[in-house]
Amino acid sequence: MKNPRASSASRSCQDCAHAAAKESRRGFLFAAGTTLLTIGGALVAVPIVGAALAPAANRNPSKWIPLGKLVDFKVGDTVLVTFTNPWGTPDDGDTRENACYVRCLEAGKFQVFAVNCAHLGCPVEWFEQSRLFMCPCHGGVYYEDGSRASGPPPRGLFEYQWRIADENLEIFAGRLPGLQEDA
Repeated sequence: MKNPRASSASRSCQDCAHAAAKESRRGFLFAAGTTLLTIGGALVAVPIVGAALAPAANRNPSKWIPLGKLVDFKVGDTVLVTFTNPWGTPDDGDTRENACYVRCLEAGKFQVFAVNCAHLGCPVEWFEQSRLFMCPCHGGVYYEDGSRASGPPPRGLFEYQWRIADENLEIFAGRLPGLQEDA
């Protein structure tokens, strides 16, 4: 006759081993799921937190950039002025040079325009005889005050904020991308 206690004990040991195997599988799946959810949450959260904190870590704030002496700008004239990108590197070469149009309205009063068309960013040209800025790419035309005259541009030319400091005309500009970095 079989010992009923022995069969009961061996059955409970088998149940115990089976339960331990189930528990270790359950623990593994729980740990794997938790790990994957944590990684997924981090992949979503890191760009959001980075975008929120990026303005605080801005290493290239806007600054005043000198364009030239006041005596260089004659009343009634609109001239193309080049300036060096203060955030550029020597490896940028000629692309460190940027341009803008300076319009002298009267002594000590100016308008300073970006050279880029408001349509697709092509460089506009100043035509003294017609007193118009014209874009050769798609036919955008601007009046001498920078407002839109005709063509596809949705608005007038971008106008820089300017000031006079130590008898120099300066514009306020943000970081200007160069060759060594993305725009």
